[in-house]
Amino acid sequence: MSQRRDFIKKAALGTIGISTVLSCKELSVKDEAITAKTVIKNQKKPLIISTWNHGLPANEETWKQLKNGKSSLDAIEAGMKIPEANPTIRSVGYGGFPDREGKVTLDACIMDYNSNCGSVSFLQGIKHPISVAKKVLQNTPHVMLSGQGALQFALSEGFVEENLLTPEAEKDWKKWLEESKYKPVINIENHDTISMLVIDEDGNISGGCTTSGAAWKMHGRVGDSPIIGAGLFLDNEVGAAAATGLGEAVIRTAGSAMVVELMRQGKTPFEACKEIVERIYNKHKNHKDMEYLQVGFIAVNKNGEHAGYSLRSGFNYAVYDEEKGSRMEDAQFKMSWDN
Repeated sequence: MSQRRDFIKKAALGTIGISTVLSCKELSVKDEAITAKTVIKNQKKPLIISTWNHGLPANEETWKQLKNGKSSLDAIEAGMKIPEANPTIRSVGYGGFPDREGKVTLDACIMDYNSNCGSVSFLQGIKHPISVAKKVLQNTPHVMLSGQGALQFALSEGFVEENLLTPEAEKDWKKWLEESKYKPVINIENHDTISMLVIDEDGNISGGCTTSGAAWKMHGRVGDSPIIGAGLFLDNEVGAAAATGLGEAVIRTAGSAMVVELMRQGKTPFEACKEIVERIYNKHKNHKDMEYLQVGFIAVNKNGEHAGYSLRSGFNYAVYDEEKGSRMEDAQFKMSWDN
């Protein structure tokens, strides 16, 4: 009889234990759900960040498009077309500095939150390469089209070929020809690429990049801007990053992809950008490019935290959000140009 009582007692205790474990598991699941909701609730959206001060008008147009219900890709395209069409911006699109042969060649890419990508490189005669890149994403089975093939595709999609070399850019090119020295100093005076990262109303991340590349480059040179994983990369579960500066250095380290990967491992956007800049520095400190090397990254994570960091001083980026509106933020840096 006592054995039966002991069995019933142990069985009851076992049931209490199982119930406790189950209730703890249920509580844990509820806690995780609450935490997830808190993260989503606290996420800043929409949020737009882009490189350099020509990102200000680009961000404003992108913001307007998002608020009017446009998709993130349409909004990014509209925003980036602003600097592409501005001849006073000498490193993006129309009016950009040409290569050594006096030809303006353009690179661009765009990527959505489903990891769909479109890219063009070494494109000539088309004012809006970001729009062609979007068409590559939407209307082809490929990620990148280049050179004459990219131009043929653009013309087949209804784009119009035109001369992108302005009289001002041609004058500067002819002056450069007098000495023909190539030193791609990238700083406030030579802003180079515009890269943009966007978190939309639903918390999804997309991005784009467009440039006329380094002034006086060799004909045929392609930088990091159209290369997914170098000039731009995103993972909608983690965050996004984009680069500016000397493309060769970014390509050598798959820069933007590495920033996103570090955020996947738990780094903040600032920590991730800083670590990859340090990596680039360590790989280039004895390199021939070091004298004029500048590289910077912007990054945003899924929670809406954003940051920028550069190798040398002078890098800033544009931000637009609901809380503070449109503004510029200076990126921290490893060293000044005097170092």
